[in-house]
Formats: sequence, C-alpha cells, structure tokens
Amino acid sequence: MNRRTWTLLTSVVLVVAFGLLGAFVRVPYVALGPGPTYDTLGLDGDQPVISIEGQQTFPTGGHLNMTTVSVTDQLSMFGALGLWASGRYALAPRDLYFPPDKSEQQIEQENTEAFNDSQTTAETAALRYLGYPMKVLVGQIVKGSPADGVLEPGDRLLTANGRPVTDPQSLRSALTDTKPGDRVEIRFQRADQPEQVASVQLAAGPADQPQGFLGVAATERPDVDFDIKISLADVGGPSAGLMFTLAIIDKLTPGELNGGQFVAGTGEITPEGEVNPIGGIPFKMVKAREAGATTFLVPADNCAEAKAQAPEGLQLAKVGTLQDATKALDDLRAGKAPASC
Repeated sequence: MNRRTWTLLTSVVLVVAFGLLGAFVRVPYVALGPGPTYDTLGLDGDQPVISIEGQQTFPTGGHLNMTTVSVTDQLSMFGALGLWASGRYALAPRDLYFPPDKSEQQIEQENTEAFNDSQTTAETAALRYLGYPMKVLVGQIVKGSPADGVLEPGDRLLTANGRPVTDPQSLRSALTDTKPGDRVEIRFQRADQPEQVASVQLAAGPADQPQGFLGVAATERPDVDFDIKISLADVGGPSAGLMFTLAIIDKLTPGELNGGQFVAGTGEITPEGEVNPIGGIPFKMVKAREAGATTFLVPADNCAEAKAQAPEGLQLAKVGTLQDATKALDDLRAGKAPASC
C-alpha cells in the first residue's frame, strides 16, 4: 500500500475509534435539567398527592406545583455534549451526586429519607401556622448518654426536672441550672401506654456546656387526632416542603389560597416556617413555566439566581418564611403583585 492508502486507512481507524469512545465510554459527569412538576392539590395517578382523613377539608382550585430537577447519569461523551449543547441541561461532576464512598442504594435511601422528613416538617409547619396544638417528642438520642436505654425516639416528653416541656427550648431551659451528676426526673409517655417517670443522672456534656447533659434532641409534632398523608412516588430530597405546607393549609381552610391561579415554587421548610434555599432553581422555573405557571415562589436566598434566569412570563415572589408565602398568595388573590426578587 502506498502512503496515501496508509493515511486514509489510519484516518478511518481513528474516526471509528473516536466514535466508539464517544458513544460508549462513560464520562464522570451527570446532566442536570428540568424534572417533573406535580400539583400538590391534585392527583398522582389515581391518588391525591395530599389526603387528610378525620378532619373537615375544603375545595381547592388552581395549582400549587412542586418542582424537581432531573439528574441523568451514565452519560457517554457524545451524550453529555449533546445535552450540554441543547442549552437545557448543565453538566456537573458525578461525585457531587453519587459520592464514591456510598452505594446507589444508600444515596437513594438518603434522598427518600430527606423527602419523608420534608413531608413531616411540612405537616408541622402548616398546622403550627393554623394554630393547632403541638407536642414535644424525643427525636435522636445520643448513644451512651443518660437518656440512652431510658427514653426511646417517639416518646412524648411531659416534664423535665419538674418543669413542663412545651417545646424543645423548654427542655433545654429545664436543665439550665443543673450540673453533671445531678439526678432529675423525666415524665414521659410511650405510645398509648400510661405516663411514666424516670430518674436520670445527668452526665458531663460538651466543654462549652456547664449544665448537666441528658442526651436528647427534642422535636415537635402536631397534637391532633386526624391524619395527613402525602403520596408521591419516585421523588426525593427536601425541596418540596414549602409547597406541601401551602397545600395542607389550602385544604384545611375555606377558599382558594392561590385565588385559582397556577402557582409553582420550591423551598425547604423548617417546623417553625422558615424557607431555606435549594439547588437547581433555573431548571425548576423552566419546567414550571412550560407547565403553565404564572407565579413562582422563590426562597429569598435563591432570588439573585432566579431573577437572572427567570423565563419570560413567570412572575417571581420572594419568600423567606411561610408567612411571606401566604402573603404573596393573598396579594395574588387581591390582584396585586407580590413582593418580588
């Protein structure tokens, strides 16, 4: 073969090799893009996203859509470049979403737990906002602490050191004047059993904590006799908390909280009603607008990013608290523009 033939053959081999590499070799990146959006007032399949049993509910209208981000894994080089070039997706290092020290099952479990926690927190935030009574429960227990083996997660705390436990802060206050070695009484209730009293000897806590150490992280839950169930398959993470909270409020109060309009949003919520920032808000806004949303509730700390990338026709409402969110919806019902980013 002459030089020209060798050159042509070599070029063909290189093109084929490059094509195979680009088509089949995986790159260490994932593609982030718009994910599904769900109306928290509507159905997921044939099931209500939010159902309330044992308490009167009221008709709702319009939409209160939660939004998500899709994460596409196992990308080839050509696949990654194609998604990036579309302008609809962004590439991110795979290790950020699939840490090498965790299995995919562990990551999925963590996302599911975060989503379940957001549901519980949304219920607490909504019912606190509506004025329902709260109860204080044992959350986490420090292994080897005085409370370990005496209390269990889920126990209801009634008194500590002779003082009523009405919120997590009151438990801390009850131990303020104690010191390591002091013995205190804890009155609690486990499930439907009779109230119990346990005498516990406090231990030494962290170096900056002079008072006695019990080893309990208390948490609040609504003290109500009705059930709230959130049913949404194949969704993870905590960022749906705000929209779940608003949907629960809407179902438990007369009238349409959103004024019958198509509202979408995002944000992690705390039991006290603080709205925390989330990731991927540009993708969430795109999907919300495509679905028909005209207003998007934006966590205050995400406002700069949201304002710079908001789709045309999507009104932004800045929310730092649950009160901000309900005020924004009040403004929409009244035909006024809510506080924007």
